[in-house]
Amino acid sequence: MHRTTYRTSLAICLCLPLLTSCAIGPDFLRPESKVSSQWLGQTPTAPEAAPAEHNLAQWWTVFNDAQLTSLIERGMQANLDLRMAGSRIRQARASMGIAGADLGPTVNTNAALTRSRTPASASRSEVMTGNLYQMGFDAGWEIDLFGGLRRGVEAAGADYEAAVESRSDLLVSLSAEVASNYLNLRSLQQRLAIAQENLKAQAHTSDLTRQRFNAGFASKLDVVRAEALAATTAGQIPLLEAQVRQTIYSLSLLLGGEPSALLTELTPDGPLPVAQATVPVGLPSDLLLRRPDIRKAVAKLHAATARIGVAKADLFPKFTLSGALGYQNINSNALFNPASSFWSLGPALNWPLFDMGRTRANLELKKAVQEEELLAYEQTVLNALREAESALIASTKEEEHRKSMAQAVAANRTAVELATLLYTAGQNDFLAVLDAQRSLYAAEDSLAQSSRTVSTNLVALYKALGGGWQTEEGKGNESSAAPKE
Repeated sequence: MHRTTYRTSLAICLCLPLLTSCAIGPDFLRPESKVSSQWLGQTPTAPEAAPAEHNLAQWWTVFNDAQLTSLIERGMQANLDLRMAGSRIRQARASMGIAGADLGPTVNTNAALTRSRTPASASRSEVMTGNLYQMGFDAGWEIDLFGGLRRGVEAAGADYEAAVESRSDLLVSLSAEVASNYLNLRSLQQRLAIAQENLKAQAHTSDLTRQRFNAGFASKLDVVRAEALAATTAGQIPLLEAQVRQTIYSLSLLLGGEPSALLTELTPDGPLPVAQATVPVGLPSDLLLRRPDIRKAVAKLHAATARIGVAKADLFPKFTLSGALGYQNINSNALFNPASSFWSLGPALNWPLFDMGRTRANLELKKAVQEEELLAYEQTVLNALREAESALIASTKEEEHRKSMAQAVAANRTAVELATLLYTAGQNDFLAVLDAQRSLYAAEDSLAQSSRTVSTNLVALYKALGGGWQTEEGKGNESSAAPKE
């Protein structure tokens, strides 16, 4: 009888793993997004001498600025947000290992020494005192009959992918932010130099006007107007100097340093980098695979879908195979005798029959989370398309604006020369000179800002296209390494 029961239990234990071929819950399918086959705006073109394509992963090299490249590379090593993202990747990898461990059996060993005292009773007059020695192993294995554990592993793997893509998204944002701040710094230094040059010219005009006033060839009003224009320009210089310093502080923070970390390196003036490159815009559908934020949204949707299966598996019974093997004796010398051994083996079933609807409510919760992640994915795609289209139109139109401002600067320089000659010859009043100088300074400052905007728009376009990170086929960037099986 006992042998038959043992054989039946053993047969059940051996057959249970064979039933774990299915995983309950929906299988994940990447959602289909309908996007236009062409961009609405005109894609930027490049001079004939420029190469046809540039690597999106290191787009900043199109500016051909060694200092910019150095800042971005150092930022990718030291930025604190990126380092925290790396920690989150390690957390997700560890969680994936924990989830995978649930698929296998657990084995524990135990040993105990118990000393006890048994009081006298009606059948025994003496008090019994003695030791009990125990040593053995126990094991347990939850048979993943309905695939709930495997769905958990799937969800943990998707969480890992989301963490990886989150770091890739940070790389895209960081490279763009460092470049934008650097371009803004060089533009501010350029504008500061323009203000100082205009101040010199206006101060010279003010001195000349005072000399003419002292000689009786100019009015006091001309002197006051010239001094007022010079003072107005001088008032712009401290504001620009403050913005230069603040931008250096921002770059220092992006590189994980104190505000003063880059002062020595970046305080000297440098030229504003200008890129002459063809941007590999591609097709709108390329964004779905290229942008890390979209890839992250897909991974989060995958995880939410898998967790529906985890919650659904809780509606079904759980089967566990457990066993124990060991020795027990009151005499330590006889602990390992065959007569002291014990063992047990058999399956167990656990199936909650009533929990006030908790399990079904949890299932509905996971379905709602999956629906939210799907909507978040769709929103991410639409936002990506908007950013790319906006960057395209801004890049095209700002280049037109810059060309117009360059023409305005040339015209205003001529106007200053002519107004000064006519005033010196007594054929024009001094107000024309002041207006010409004021217009020249405004045009030169606007041209400097437009040149910066042309470059920062290019940065925004590369960011919108998902540039700034590499796949593991590149240079070993951990951010995009695929989870290892």
